[in-house]
Amino acid sequence: MADIHTYDFSGKRALIRVDFNVPLDKETMAVTDDTRIRAAAPTIQHVLKNGGSVVLMSHLGRPKDGPEDKFSLRHIVAHTSKVLGVKVKFAEDCIGEMALSLSANLKAGEVLMLENVRFHKRETAGTESFAEELAKHGDVYINDAFGTAHRAHASTTVVAKFFPNDKMFGFLIEGEIKAVDKVLNSTEKPLTAIVGGAKVSSKITIIERLLDKVDNLIVGGGMAYTFVKAKGGKVGSSLVEDDYLDIARKIMSQAAEKGVNLYIPTDTYIADKFDNNANKQEVAIDAIPHGWMGLDTGSKTSVACREIILNSKLILWNGPMGVFEMENFQQGTVDVANAIVDATANGAFSLIGGGDSVAAINKYKLADKVSYVSTGGGAMLEYLEGIELPGIKAIREN
Repeated sequence: MADIHTYDFSGKRALIRVDFNVPLDKETMAVTDDTRIRAAAPTIQHVLKNGGSVVLMSHLGRPKDGPEDKFSLRHIVAHTSKVLGVKVKFAEDCIGEMALSLSANLKAGEVLMLENVRFHKRETAGTESFAEELAKHGDVYINDAFGTAHRAHASTTVVAKFFPNDKMFGFLIEGEIKAVDKVLNSTEKPLTAIVGGAKVSSKITIIERLLDKVDNLIVGGGMAYTFVKAKGGKVGSSLVEDDYLDIARKIMSQAAEKGVNLYIPTDTYIADKFDNNANKQEVAIDAIPHGWMGLDTGSKTSVACREIILNSKLILWNGPMGVFEMENFQQGTVDVANAIVDATANGAFSLIGGGDSVAAINKYKLADKVSYVSTGGGAMLEYLEGIELPGIKAIREN
């Protein structure tokens, strides 16, 4: 693989796989959150500054049967031009003569965006002939789409084989890999992971892998009630995965064997229905009355979590503490976010990843107060689990 820092881009077309799968306003089709576009900008600008031109390929949404206007990347061309400070050209397909003619005639400093690669079923199928057609748009391939690095698609993985000596990571993927590696491989201690979210089942592999790495593991969100019930507590009508009670017990005993401080919330805010305006009270988490459900962690839990977080050197946060989308049940998530911000200010390294934690950090406008916010939820989790991501492997392989 080549190195983006030292590669000579002069007179070359860089085919860059970006992740511009951004949210659009349903009425105006305007971009409502351009985080991913801004995240890819440094890589694009680096190529332009060093004498190259850029061909961008991305997907948008999940089109079922070929082209659909609501999934067309043409809606984000103007916004991308604004972010980059360069007028971006647009090809109405990602392959074919028209698109090839546009990319072949690019001059240094110019940018072309190809239409949604998922308008072709061969993209998600990872078809080699489709990847070969995409490869014709560039002299060098850069993968900068961490959010799709866990997919073995044509534009994220297969295309790399057509650039045996001219393939590399962009700054975004490079940063993601460094951040996760720092958390997984650093010798700094203590390392604390906060794993929230609704279900134990979706986080089981990551929890088991983290038990070999972390000093503290804080469990939050809906899955905490499965652990509480596994310990014999009363959880009312809170979300519980009864099939996972044994696994929760196993995790607790593994944590004890490995000397990991597994922190399960001790109190909770409960509601008599799943509704922001439901009746609400704070109780011990193992004494939830019949007909009530836990929707957020309580104040004692916030104090305990804060103390653990402030004493940590490395922090990984994946998944909220409660139903933070509801104003009345967001306090546990807010408290954890603020504790992470304070720990970071004191010199800790904090990595936030996984859709809902990122949404929470952005909602409370704290993204610039933590060390690293990952752009790839599923990809980051799989990388943390130790799975070799196809998009990463394709670049590293000779």
